[in-house]
Amino acid sequence: MTDTSKIREHMEVIGADGVHVGTVDKIEGERIKLTKQDSGAGSHKGHHHYIPSSLIAEVEGNKVRLSANSDVAVTFEEERSDPV
Repeated sequence: MTDTSKIREHMEVIGADGVHVGTVDKIEGERIKLTKQDSGAGSHKGHHHYIPSSLIAEVEGNKVRLSANSDVAVTFEEERSDPV
């Protein structure tokens, strides 16, 4: 299991391919909650997305690098809309 204690708000989350996946809002349990600004468009807009901590390969500087390429990592994202 990855030590998530080094992960801080506003760190960039990147895939193994170096492509931006999102920006850390905070850690919730065993997941990284991404900021809404990285939520995409259309029906995904305004929703927080979550990446399971099991995908974290390393925390280096101000970046969280995932073990999966960005296009694969987004398929693992969970979505939650916040109540108004």
